[in-house]
Amino acid sequence: MGCFFSRRRKPAQGGQQQQQQAAAPGAGQDAAAEEGKAPPQYSWDQRPKVDPKDYTFSGLKDETVGRLPGKVAGQQFIIQDCENCNIYILDHSAAVTIDDCVNCRIFLGPIKGSVFFRDCKDCKCIVACQQFRSRDCRKLEVFLCCATQPIIESSTGMKFGCFQYYYPELALQFKDAGLSIFNNTWSNIHDFTPVSGENNWGLLPENAVVQDYVPLPGSEELKGVRISTDATRSIIPITRGRRQKSSDESCLAVFFAGDYTTANARKLIDEMTGKGFQLVQTKEVSMKAEDAHRVFQQHASEFIPLLEKGPVVALEFNGDGAVEGCRSTVNDVFSGTKVFVSESKASASQDVDNFYNFADMQMGM
Repeated sequence: MGCFFSRRRKPAQGGQQQQQQAAAPGAGQDAAAEEGKAPPQYSWDQRPKVDPKDYTFSGLKDETVGRLPGKVAGQQFIIQDCENCNIYILDHSAAVTIDDCVNCRIFLGPIKGSVFFRDCKDCKCIVACQQFRSRDCRKLEVFLCCATQPIIESSTGMKFGCFQYYYPELALQFKDAGLSIFNNTWSNIHDFTPVSGENNWGLLPENAVVQDYVPLPGSEELKGVRISTDATRSIIPITRGRRQKSSDESCLAVFFAGDYTTANARKLIDEMTGKGFQLVQTKEVSMKAEDAHRVFQQHASEFIPLLEKGPVVALEFNGDGAVEGCRSTVNDVFSGTKVFVSESKASASQDVDNFYNFADMQMGM
């Protein structure tokens, strides 16, 4: 019996054909059965076919469009040549390019790789990504979560704020994209093409209201997603970043890997900000024993055994009395949990510098 992909034989001529049929009765039925047999199935045939049109918005004007959770599922996405549109990618993706868009409002869910804005102007965006780049852009206002240092090139009038968004599927999308909610360098911008005497970028006002920049989706399809822009519900903790600190007193708190690390860190943030202290920055990073000696110094031996369980989560709080406030909160709320907390105002500044200098080197910042 031949392979399905082999060429069919030409039928025999004249008596030779009759002789073959006589010698092999039923051969015609066998051939017919062979022809009607389904082709073999291979694993790559089972993969869903990807239609690029499902992952592209192009040439739109005055429209509200989007993709619901689960509809992009880690694919690449392209947005191009759109004008005065509201665009919502409410899912995680591999990478996103945005070209030649004007006066658009854009939400991009977690991006495993890079987002690249090119030749865009007057756009307002909410973006979570591993890498952020812009080139030849003008007047972009971006609420950003970026795991690495954001880069702008040949771009002017750029404004940045801290990512602030929630919907129920977003936390899992961050995990699927391999992004930590605690690694956000939104305000640490690198300008590849600085101009002497000018500043091509700045920070959005502290009291900026996200919905004033990117409104909630108005289409019936997208309104079904339970979105909130309330800062207290944001998946990403709202940090001050590189804004000027209100006090010369900061405090470092470090949680070690365990079943409730993220929940504990969020709880301490809520407790401290509820008392009027400001969250400056956060970081999730793996540490080795030598790193612990550098950061925790005389207390290192107490925490080194905990480092094997996974990455640590560090929080910097700022405000008069931050050290005392943090230590008392940890003692009251996390009495059964190992947490490193700065001991005094005098040592806290060095604790913060030691940890974040280490973390920046570790992450190649």
